[in-house]
Amino acid sequence: MSSAARAEAAEASGAFSDRDQQREACDLGMWVFLTTETLFFGVLFFGYLMARLRFPEAFAAAGRHTDFALGTINTAVLLTSSLAMALAVRAAAIRRRRWAVLLLGATLTLGVAFLVIKGFEYRAEYLQHLVPGADFRFDAAQRDAAQLFFWLYFVMTGIHAIHLAIGIVVIGVVAARLAFGGFALQSPLSVEMAGLYWHFVDVVWIFIYPCLYLIARS
Repeated sequence: MSSAARAEAAEASGAFSDRDQQREACDLGMWVFLTTETLFFGVLFFGYLMARLRFPEAFAAAGRHTDFALGTINTAVLLTSSLAMALAVRAAAIRRRRWAVLLLGATLTLGVAFLVIKGFEYRAEYLQHLVPGADFRFDAAQRDAAQLFFWLYFVMTGIHAIHLAIGIVVIGVVAARLAFGGFALQSPLSVEMAGLYWHFVDVVWIFIYPCLYLIARS
């Protein structure tokens, strides 16, 4: 029996009768999870929309204090990481282990770069006294609504950063298991499931970016 055949047999073992049943179960579980996450973020986006309609001028003024350059760079970083992840999934599907590991490593590195850039952005906002709280400083006439904008800003981007950090850990584990154990230890299907989660996190940012960095400025 070839190594590829042994790996396929290992994937089909356990609680599933065959690989098709395993894929169906994994797909269902992942999509149910992503649906609940979509509902969670949906509440935040709905709250932002209602607040934006209620305080358009204050939100526009507050939005102009977000760092458009760093937000745009981070968007490019995440889009590139999604490309690397998609290529990693493809490499795993055709059992190119070395390429899969390298591409997973590139995805992980880009994810870390995103968090580092976001950290610099948070630091600048802290120094400008834009963190909601007693030390928040803004034009007195718009202070309360602007503080609401930045409350939503930090909640939305902070929760997204937490999800991204979880994705980095997951991809790091997948890459390590694939590097040291091969496809017998880390199946192509599990790489694909990790990829679905990563793409979901990236799609969430694609919605956050225009809300907080583009539309909010106008």
